[in-house]
Amino acid sequence: MKALPGVLVAGGAALLALGLHTLVPVVPLLTASVLLGMVTGQLPVFQRLAGGVLKPGLGLSAKRFMRIGIVLLGLKLSLVDIAGLGWVTLATTVAIVVITFFTTLWLGKAIGLTGPEPLLIATGFSICGASAIGAMSGVVKAKDEEQATPIALVTLCGTLAIFVLPALRGPLGLTDEQFGHWVGASVHDVGQVVATAQIAGTSALAVAVVVKLTRVVLLAPMVAAAATIERRRLQTVSAGAGGGADGTATARPPIVPLFVAGFIAAVLVRTLLPVPEVVLDIADAVQTALLAMALFALGAAIRVRTLITTGWRALIVGLGSWLLIAVLALGAVHLS
Repeated sequence: MKALPGVLVAGGAALLALGLHTLVPVVPLLTASVLLGMVTGQLPVFQRLAGGVLKPGLGLSAKRFMRIGIVLLGLKLSLVDIAGLGWVTLATTVAIVVITFFTTLWLGKAIGLTGPEPLLIATGFSICGASAIGAMSGVVKAKDEEQATPIALVTLCGTLAIFVLPALRGPLGLTDEQFGHWVGASVHDVGQVVATAQIAGTSALAVAVVVKLTRVVLLAPMVAAAATIERRRLQTVSAGAGGGADGTATARPPIVPLFVAGFIAAVLVRTLLPVPEVVLDIADAVQTALLAMALFALGAAIRVRTLITTGWRALIVGLGSWLLIAVLALGAVHLS
């Protein structure tokens, strides 16, 4: 019952974001949720409530709802559709994710970002935006304030992509299918991909969604790898310190986090079983609602004043990563 007020606020915010998306379709629902959270989070009265009565429910929304939503996201993915892209598109898509991830991670550390921030920015920009940041945060135990800057950056760049990429389509001479491929391989959030690609029509949208969901599949091995590295680090720390401060063993994350295993299971279910369309529609609606609530809660933890005064290094990393993935994706379009 302690979580109820915060959950109700997050649910109400998700409905407001849906209304905004309905009025302005070019703004994806999940992007609207983050933006609404960012705006609300600057209000002193909300900040006091978020640190008090709303804290349990917002925490539940940001963590538990995010993980359930990611599991349900797996029902959007069919390995058959992904295989239909062809080996060249599959290989370049994987290469783009890997190169962007490790280059962004390196740049973040080289420029002086600390804690989990370089890892979270790399995950968000290379895979699937704020959802990926939320998933990785659960593994490395990142605090809400440590997620704030990566989420703000990936939301900013993904929103800019909705307007910038269509404007470049003509000068670059891209066909509808090529534009869809470019969007799917470079834009961060699934909703932002849809908002960007639909401008070029249904064929562009179909290609963009499949390419994008191929990137989403890579969330599972990335998070599992991070969990393994974190587990080994904690084992080393525990061995060196003789366990926890009271002599007990230090808790370690599972090799494969439960929600990642659930995500993989959902992908296999969609691939191997004839899931009724009505079940997929319901799962999609629930998944969207849960992620909208989660992203509102995460957005509400962002403090714009702090971001402006201390986040310039992260901004450089984010913009650099955005440019890198756009250029790599454009090269992959011409290779396919």
